[in-house]
Amino acid sequence: MTKILSRLTRFYRGNNAGIIGSALIALVVALCLAAPLISPHDPDRRVGRPHQPPSAEHIMGTTRAGKDVAAQALHGGRVSLIVALAAAGLTTAIALAVGVGAGYAGGRIDEGLMAVTNIMLVFPQLPLLIILAAFLGNVGPFVIAVILGLTSWPWGARVMRAQTLSLRRKEFVTAAEIMGESRWRIIAVEILPNLISLAAGMFVGTALYAIGAQAGLEFLGLGDPTVVSWGTMLYWAQSSQAFLVGAWWEFLVPGTLIALVGGGLALLNISIDQVSNPRLRTGPQMKRWRRMAATLDAKRREGRA
Repeated sequence: MTKILSRLTRFYRGNNAGIIGSALIALVVALCLAAPLISPHDPDRRVGRPHQPPSAEHIMGTTRAGKDVAAQALHGGRVSLIVALAAAGLTTAIALAVGVGAGYAGGRIDEGLMAVTNIMLVFPQLPLLIILAAFLGNVGPFVIAVILGLTSWPWGARVMRAQTLSLRRKEFVTAAEIMGESRWRIIAVEILPNLISLAAGMFVGTALYAIGAQAGLEFLGLGDPTVVSWGTMLYWAQSSQAFLVGAWWEFLVPGTLIALVGGGLALLNISIDQVSNPRLRTGPQMKRWRRMAATLDAKRREGRA
């Protein structure tokens, strides 16, 4: 526990992008988790007049069906966030399994796994998503998460394979092989811990993509319209011609929440890249890194003297 807190402290120290991104995500997640306490209305029931503008009774207005927009946005946010996290987790797991397996095993296993990866890379992802969703009909959140997870891993697998090939030639891996360690233990103990920063960046990046992709699929009418989420809110707002009747709040509320989460994930992804790759570091982190490099050079010169 102490080590985890120490690493988190080092990660956020001077990391403004990471702090702002995490704060945005934490704010939206906290609002969604506290939905029953913040909004007294049922998101699936008619509680007011159609297209009622924001007021003290309905702070974000109502939909054409008279449902409370704030209640739908907060309760629906849970669905959207769970889909994003599930898709990101599935994508990262597949990319790690394929990339690390191919990079460490080599030979025919590497060729076979990379052949499958290259085939998946050839297909344009967004049209493939639309075709799969249209073929399966009005798909629910679970199916959307699986579709996103199964189609988003190829680029990550190639990155993991490249990094595994680099680690494969390191002395500590060679020493473990000479000592007779099993392949599974070498992968789990020697290789995977060195891929944590890459896996974290992939997870955050995929979650960012999944938020937008899910909203896009549902906005096109390919999701389950009976399930309340940010994407289906946009779909019903478009179907009820909310903009034409002046009910701008139906688009503004889910759109703003998607933008907040997307912006927060983007900032967090940038901060992870800066921490894991010194070439991308800027601002206070770059100054600290230069001080560390200067201190190391000074110690080396003293050692020579």
